[in-house]
Amino acid sequence: MQATTDSGGWRHACERRDLVENSGVVALVDGAQIALFYIPGSEGVDLYAVDNRDPRSGANVVGRGIVGHLNGELVVASPLYKQHFRLRDGQCVEYPEQRLRTWQARFNGDAVETRPAP
Repeated sequence: MQATTDSGGWRHACERRDLVENSGVVALVDGAQIALFYIPGSEGVDLYAVDNRDPRSGANVVGRGIVGHLNGELVVASPLYKQHFRLRDGQCVEYPEQRLRTWQARFNGDAVETRPAP
């Protein structure tokens, strides 16, 4: 789905019905593949948005990763090399030099919207 924009820099990424609880889906927003994770009731935040491109392999696979907790942090494990990225800030747990770009994400009614993180 191609994104549309509104005021404040928020971009339409997909619809709530496109999300899968406790799993990832990928949306194309301004040419970037964004992995969206809908984790109901997690740390007061339900929706996370990170880059779908795994920095170690260069493959667009992060949205297919397994979500879990590691050392008290909500993470996604990359499907190829299994490194873990924190969903809150994109930082890799095992390799601090690796990081996923993050976006702010929100529900606007049934729409899922993203904008670049500050």
